[in-house]
Parts: sequence; structure tokens; C-alpha cells
Amino acid sequence: MENAPKADKVQGPGEAYPAYYGGGQGGYGVLGQGESQMHRSMQDYLLILRERVWYIVLVFALVFSAAVIFTFTRVPRYTSVASVQVFRNDPVVMQVQSVVNNEIRSAEDLNTQVKVLESLAIVQRVADRLTGADLELFMAPFKSPGAEVPITAAEVVYLNRKIVPVRLSLVLQVQFSHPDKLMAAKVANLFIDEYIAYNSRLRIEDSMKAVDDLKERADQQKKRVEEMAIILQNYREKNQQVSLDQRKDIVTEKLKALNAYVTQTTSRLNEAEVRWRQVQERKATPALLLELPFIASQSLIVQLVQQVAAQKIVLAQMRERYRDKHPRMIEAHNSLTQTEKELGRAIDSMAATVEADFQTARRNDEDARANLARQEKESLDLDRDAVEYSNLERDLAINEHLLNTLLSRMRETSMSSTIETQSARVVDRASPALKPASPNVLLNLALGFLGGLALGTAFAFFVAYVDDRVKSSFDIESVIGLPLVGIIPEIKRMDQPDKAQIVINNQDKQVVESFLTLHSSLRLKDESKAAQAILVTSTIPGEGKSFTTTNLALTFAAHGEKVVVIDCDLRKPNIHKSFRLENIKGVIDVCAGTHTIDQVVIKGVHPNLDVIPAGGRAKNPTQILNSRNFEHLLADLRKRYDRVFIDTPPLAAVSDALIILPLVDGSIFTIFFNRVRRKAAQFSARKLLEANVPCFGAVLNGLNLAVSGYYYAQYYDKSYKDYYVTMAKQDGEPDAR
Repeated sequence: MENAPKADKVQGPGEAYPAYYGGGQGGYGVLGQGESQMHRSMQDYLLILRERVWYIVLVFALVFSAAVIFTFTRVPRYTSVASVQVFRNDPVVMQVQSVVNNEIRSAEDLNTQVKVLESLAIVQRVADRLTGADLELFMAPFKSPGAEVPITAAEVVYLNRKIVPVRLSLVLQVQFSHPDKLMAAKVANLFIDEYIAYNSRLRIEDSMKAVDDLKERADQQKKRVEEMAIILQNYREKNQQVSLDQRKDIVTEKLKALNAYVTQTTSRLNEAEVRWRQVQERKATPALLLELPFIASQSLIVQLVQQVAAQKIVLAQMRERYRDKHPRMIEAHNSLTQTEKELGRAIDSMAATVEADFQTARRNDEDARANLARQEKESLDLDRDAVEYSNLERDLAINEHLLNTLLSRMRETSMSSTIETQSARVVDRASPALKPASPNVLLNLALGFLGGLALGTAFAFFVAYVDDRVKSSFDIESVIGLPLVGIIPEIKRMDQPDKAQIVINNQDKQVVESFLTLHSSLRLKDESKAAQAILVTSTIPGEGKSFTTTNLALTFAAHGEKVVVIDCDLRKPNIHKSFRLENIKGVIDVCAGTHTIDQVVIKGVHPNLDVIPAGGRAKNPTQILNSRNFEHLLADLRKRYDRVFIDTPPLAAVSDALIILPLVDGSIFTIFFNRVRRKAAQFSARKLLEANVPCFGAVLNGLNLAVSGYYYAQYYDKSYKDYYVTMAKQDGEPDAR
């Protein structure tokens, strides 16, 4: 395992982080809101499947077994197919339009014929054709002893028939499935026979009904025409229709002239209104009125404007020679003022003229519109007098034409109803099938195989989605937001004190090498290299923070640095057990002022390593850690030792570590493989980072080497495993794994 490269800075959860061991490509995780947007590669998904391959195997076995059982327990069924061709047009015997239009013009028309074949009417007629021995043979496979409601022949026919249009043709296939192949062929043929007979019978019945209806309607229409003719004649004599037509022409010409005049008055009104509105908008400031072309172009105003300009020039020239109170200056000022007043009166007069023009145009427009309205009313009155006559005349013509149409149609329909034609013909009659259509063994087994794989894969991904425990570098670096600075393999069958001092007793070569790599990683970073007081914590109990603290301290001590380990877990102290020491006096006594550091420190536990136990269990640990004496304790230890390692309680349980955090140079976050939830670890890591104290990174503890390839293939090379085993044998030590 290579040393981790140095990171530029520590970032909070959810931020992009410099990848310490390949950027977390060996793991996977479910990103929440605000988390890093690192993307998983195809290898990540393959690792998910590889880890949960037994889920896939189990689901696959269940689905495939179900498919096999379903396939080989079904009763074989035979399917026979009969074909019928639907004519695009009915056969033409006479050039007469039929009552029922069976022309096939579009896919909708063809689909209508399909629905006719599928209809309950055809199904019932086919079922009625099955009688006697045929009915018994047909119903034998479907009779269920003890059934409360026996199934009928029509229901069997309905459930087992299928109508299939042949693509790009007017041919319809009738498929029928039955355990008896002879019966399947017979029923399929009955379907097409009944379909052809049904269409023919329907056409004849509709034609005969149409003839009766047409005859009745023709008699009624004849009476209606006679009545309309009498009413029209009476109205013509009463209203003198010829004089009404001449008057209508005169009124119409006058109405056109008034319409043209209204158009002219409206145009003039619009022009006058535009000028008037422009004047109203600038009336408060005469200078703005001069901007309007129709005012500025007036000859009087032009002259006055020129006079004002000339007088202003003269006044400016005189000001160079005379003062303001000079008689000539006063005279020039008075003359300019008089001219400006005349200009203002001229502008006001022009504005009043524009308003008068607007009022005049509005009155003219109102008068023109009133005259037009009167003329329109006169025209409407005249139209109202003539409209009834026109309606009567038109109704008579329509009724006469309708009567002729009804009589003609009645004769045609009567003739066509006696001619027997068919709208379809049989293409192929059904014959008994040579082999069963179902069950399809190959298809069912293929579906079971593919479905089992698909469901098994989906179930594996579902389990991976539900499992939110931290187990991959992706979870640590992307979700939690901390760099992964070290990985400690899992240690089995070893006492706690031996584990806590494994870098000294050398019982596991890989673990020792992992701590050496962690030591190198910390020394490569400027912040951790210069850090003197280092706090070690975790999310929940049992993640190996004390184990990490003691072995990391021993590693620094082995490299010649003077190190002290402080047990600040005042609720459940553990460091004294790790070194097989007594926990009689320690941090609690120093903070209480009853002992000095020299009295509580246990020196020479290992070369260059001293230990300060907790000194028992405290009832008020937060008060002790917040005290001045604790601050003085850490300050004094900084002067005596090169490194001060502080073991603290888990962050998710209590806040003791956050109290100590401002007093140290940095922290190390311990995570146990596949134990802590991602959200809990992310929340605890955020607490560390929000304190503005550098977090050197996360140490993954307890990695199971059997699954390391799933998540950390880039961390451990299998080729080094034999090396560690050989070294252990040479040293005469048992393999800890």
C-alpha cells in the first residue's frame, strides 16, 4: 500500500475532496442533498453485484424454478387458425348506394371489423352452433367438479379466441386454442362462417327497415310541400314582393354612402384627437408645445420664435458692454419679455384652436354615426319585412328537393335489398394443429432465465440501496467528506491489550505495516506533521478509536519522538486496559488539583511513550474538560512531549470531544468497517469540521480482507499477502488471520 499524497486543504462534508487513494472508485454510496457529486463507474456497479452474488443466485433460482414448474405442469393446448378476407367495397351488382356502408378506407374501418369478430354477438352465435356430442367434447377440459357457478360455452369461446389482423392487408386471422386440436379447428371455422353470415344478415335487415322508414317519411314530406306552396302564395299577394325589392335597392345605396362618410369623419376625429392629446401632454410647458410640428410651423409663431432668438443674441452682445441696470439693458430685457409673452399667447391660441378642431371633429363623427344608425335601422326593418318571404320560398324549394330525394332513395333501397351480396370471403379454413402451441418450453425457460437474472440483479441493487453503512472509500471521501488517510485490517482472535500494542508485539505484519503507512501519511501533510496535540475520536463506541490511538502513539514513539497518551474518555476509560495499567489516578486528579502531572503520569510504558490514565470515572466530565486546570494540563504536556495523543468519547454519544477540540492542533476520525451508518458518520464529521480545527482525515478500522477487493482493491495488493505469511513463519509467530 502506497503512502497517501498530501491534500491541499480539509473541506466540509459534501464538498469535492482531493482523492487520497484513488478517489473512492472502489466503493459506492447513496448521495444525499449537499453531498459530493462523484460518479460511480461500471466497476463500482460490478462490485455491488459481486458482493451480493448470493442474493442474485437465490432470486434467480426461485424465478427459474417457478418458470420450470409452470411450463411442465400446464396442459398442452392446440391453436388453429382460419383466415377471412374483408372486401374494401361491397360487390357492385347495381349502381345503387347501399344502406350500410361497409367500405374499408382506413385502419379504423378495418379495426371495426376486428371488433365485430371479437364481439359477444359472434361469440354467442358460435357457442350456439355447438350442440350435442360436440358441446360435451368442447366443455370437457373446462368442467370443474364442485364449482359454484359452472362455466358456459360462450365464456370458453370468448376467453380462448383471438383475432389478429395480418399486417398490410385486409385479411383477418381467427385463432382459437383448445386442448382438443380437432375442436380448435372446428370453432375457428365456425367463427368465420358466423362473421360472414352476420354481416350479410345485418345488411338485409337494415335495408328492409330503411325502405319502411323512407316510405313513411315520403308521405309526410308530400303533405308538407303542399302546405308550403299555399302559404307562399298568400304571402306574395299580401306584401307585394316586387316593390319591396326596389325599396331595398335605394336603402342599400344610401347605406353605402353613409358608411363612406362615417369612415371619413372617424379618420378626421382620430387625427384631431392625436393632436389634442399631444397638446394636453405638453400644455404645462410652452417650450414643449413648440416641439409639435403643427404648432411650430405656424407663421406667427415662427416669426415670434425668430424675434426671441434675435433679441437674446442682441441682449448677449449688450451684456458684454453694459451692466444689467443700464437703461439699454433694461429696455432690451423688457423687449424680450414682451416678445416671449406674445409667443406664449400665440402658442396658447394655437392650442385652443387644436382643441376646437377636436371638438368639431367629434361632433361631426357623432352626427354621421347617428345618421348611419338610423339608416341601418331602416334597412333592417325593410329586411325584416322581406325575410319571411325568402324563408318561405327557400323552405318550399328544399322540401320539394327532399321529397324527390326520398322517393328516389326508396326505390333504390327496395331494389338493392333483394340482392344478396357478401362483404368478406374465406381465405383459409382452419385445420388441426400438428403440435401444441402452449406451453412454449424454450420461450418460458428463456423468460425465466432472463427474468431471474433481472430480478436478482434488481434485488441486489435494492439491498445495496437499503444498506447505508460506511464500507467504501466513496462513502468516506464523498459522503462523509473526509480524506481517507489509513486503513487497518481486521484483527481476529486476539486480546484487547495485545491489539492495543500490536505494532510493538508484531503479531500481525499487515496491521503493523498499515500503522506505518498511516504514520507516513500524517508526516507528509504540513498540518499533521507540525501537529503536537492530536485528538482521536469516532462516531459510536466500538469503532477502535482507543486501538488507533495507542498503536499510532507507539508508531510515533518507535520513530524516536517523545509521546504521551491521555485518556480523556472520563465516562468509560479504556487506555489503562490497553496497556495493562491501573486507573487509580490521572486526568481527573490533575484537573481537581489534588495531584500534579508528575504524580499521575506513568512513564516508560514503552520506550519514548508515557501514559496518563483517566483516573477513574467522572460524574461531571464536561465540567472537568472545560476547566482551566485541563487547559494548563495540555499546555504543560506540549512543553514536555513531541506528540500528545488524546483519546476521547464518541461524537454521537457525548460532546466531550468537541470541548477538547479547540485545545488541540488537529483530529483523526476513526470509522469501523461496515458498522456505522453513513448519515451518523457524516453528522459527526461535520461537527469536527465546523470547529475550524484541522481534521487530518479518517482511519478505516477493521477492514475484512476477504471483501477488501470489493471496496479497496487499490489499497491492498494480493501479491504481498505471501510476503507477510513468510515473515511470520520466519519469526516463529502464528498467523493472526
